[in-house]
Amino acid sequence: MEDEQIVELYLNRDESAVHHTAEKYGRRLYTLAFGVVQDAQTAEECENDTYLEAWRSIPPHEPRRYLYAFLARIARHVALNRCRERDALKRGGFVGELTAELDQCVPVSDDLEGHLDAMALGEAVSRFLRSIDRTKRDMFLRRYWYLDSVSAIAQRFGCSEGKVKTTLFRVRGKLREYLKQEGYTV
Repeated sequence: MEDEQIVELYLNRDESAVHHTAEKYGRRLYTLAFGVVQDAQTAEECENDTYLEAWRSIPPHEPRRYLYAFLARIARHVALNRCRERDALKRGGFVGELTAELDQCVPVSDDLEGHLDAMALGEAVSRFLRSIDRTKRDMFLRRYWYLDSVSAIAQRFGCSEGKVKTTLFRVRGKLREYLKQEGYTV
C-alpha cells in the first residue's frame, strides 16, 4: 500500500492504518529502535509505541510524502526516551558520548529564540549533508541518527575503525565550519 493511502486511513481513523504501517515499515522501525536500546523486547515496545504516537499525531500532521521519515523520527525519540528513563542502561554512556561529539559542531540553545531557529538549523544540516560525499553522509547518519557503533559502521562499509573515526571527525569539522558560514555560533 502506498504511503498516501496509509495516511488517508489514519486521517479517516481507520484502525487498519496501523496494520498497513506495521506491514510496510515494522521491520525497519524495530531495527531502528533496537539500534538504540539494544534489547529485543524494548525495541518491540518502542515499535508499538511508534504506532500509537503516529495514531495520535495523524491528524493534525499529514505526512503523505514522508511517512517513513515521520515514523522513524517518532521511533528514534521513543527509543531515546527509553534510554533516558533507564539510567542504569549500559548504553546510556554511549548516547551521552554521541551527544557530546555533536555538541562540538551543532549549536544548542535553551531559550525561546533558539527553539525557533531549530527548524532553520535542521534545514542547514540537511543542506550540508546533501552537499557531501554519499559514503561520508551515510557514515554520519549511521553514527548520529541510527546510533551505530564505530565498529558496526566499519564492518558495514568494509573499512577500518580508524578510517570511520577520522571520517566522522572531519565531517563534524566541516559541519561546524558550514554552520559558522550560515551564521550559527558554535
